[in-house]
Amino acid sequence: MSLASQGRHEIVVKCDQEFLFENPFLPTLLAAYLGTALKAGMCIYSSSPTGGNVRWRSTISAMLWPGLVLILLPSTLAADKESSLLQDWHDVWLFRFFLNVLGYATIIIPGYFLIGYFKKINYLETGRGICYPVIKACVFGSESKTGLLDDVSIAPRNDADSGSSARQAFKLVFCAAGLQTSYLTWGVLQERVMTRSYGASTPEEEGERFKDSQFLVFMNRILALTVSGLWCLLFKQPRHGAPMYKYSFASLSNVLSSWCQYEALKYISFPTQVLAKASKVIPVMLMGKIVSHKSYEYWEYLTAALISLGVSMFLLTSTTSKHPSTVTTFSGVVILVGYIVFDSFTSNWQDNLFKCKMSSVQMMFGVNLFSCLFTVGSLLEQGAFFDSLAFMTRHSEFAFHAVLLSVCSACGQLFIFYTIAQFGAAIFTIIMTLRQAIAILLSCFLYGHAVTMVGVFGMAVVFLALFLRVYARIRMKAGRRAPQPQVQKV
Repeated sequence: MSLASQGRHEIVVKCDQEFLFENPFLPTLLAAYLGTALKAGMCIYSSSPTGGNVRWRSTISAMLWPGLVLILLPSTLAADKESSLLQDWHDVWLFRFFLNVLGYATIIIPGYFLIGYFKKINYLETGRGICYPVIKACVFGSESKTGLLDDVSIAPRNDADSGSSARQAFKLVFCAAGLQTSYLTWGVLQERVMTRSYGASTPEEEGERFKDSQFLVFMNRILALTVSGLWCLLFKQPRHGAPMYKYSFASLSNVLSSWCQYEALKYISFPTQVLAKASKVIPVMLMGKIVSHKSYEYWEYLTAALISLGVSMFLLTSTTSKHPSTVTTFSGVVILVGYIVFDSFTSNWQDNLFKCKMSSVQMMFGVNLFSCLFTVGSLLEQGAFFDSLAFMTRHSEFAFHAVLLSVCSACGQLFIFYTIAQFGAAIFTIIMTLRQAIAILLSCFLYGHAVTMVGVFGMAVVFLALFLRVYARIRMKAGRRAPQPQVQKV
């Protein structure tokens, strides 16, 4: 809103339509004050929008300026205060989290009632029309459960037909290089996007930071959906059996865990996040007992305790000047706990989904399909989608980082499937454990994170426990496959 003096006896009060909507009684108040209270002559009020503005004119003396200020100042301050308060709320991670969840609920709740309706009317038997195949696939599926034995993408390996040693060594180097390159680049870019500003031409300038973690999740998922969809079209896949809506559970927890992963970097360092992710074997075991009713060996509990000890040593002794306050540290820890819980649920739910006939790439497609639906719906409802696109247009460097981040994430998932199919989960776990250690060293080198000697020892304990888990699992599987000695009859 603005005031302008045109000549000696004329004042023009100019405000936009939004201000008039928020202060509907302001024209009447001005008319009464200018025309009646001060008896300054005839007060003329005209509401003629010109270029999106409304003007009020009154032939009065310049002595009326103090009165106008007293009338207009409270309304202006209230509007500014409301805008500032809303911006402050958007800076609170818990508020953004609930906004995201509300956005997902606008999709989940109608879908829940639609699925219940189709099942109630027995649409599988009575349904007809062009939408019947889509509704059948989404709500009912074929429900054929044959496990993973028919999964063409991760079929059991046959060591006798695996080829020459040189060829296998080349495949191993290719898988290790692909995984390391994809996820090391992904980790460096993740920290760059979430902790550094864009647009600063000199070190003294602050620049502009990207704050919407949900948009990064959407970027990752839309590219992964494209890659997995092309893979399913180009390569033969088993006939899909599970209802599509069952992917939504793993998709929702996957979106929330990814959001927590990005958001946590605003409050904690990247090495802390990597170690916390390494310790997720503990909640995974808990979720396995709760969701899948699994039982675990004694060495699994022992290595989980060692991981907890190492992570505690690192967290309690490694301090940085970047996150000095206990409130910030507590927020980061809470977000990390959310990430671990959601990610643990995702893995266990996917294990149950694999009881239906599907490949890993089909799982990737189904989860990312619902993830794109959830995130784009929430972004559009919040108005953050176009704000993020505008940020990309303002900062081409961020656009390049966001696209490359998504490419690395999608390619990394394909390398995961290929590595497990060729060499098994044990080799894959060793490669990824090495990747975590290298990622911490790379982050400390590039971004200057300070780690104490006790923190380094805690990191060593964590990775030692991870390698012990791999070694114990290999020994246990080898013992189960060991042939029983034949007893010769005399």
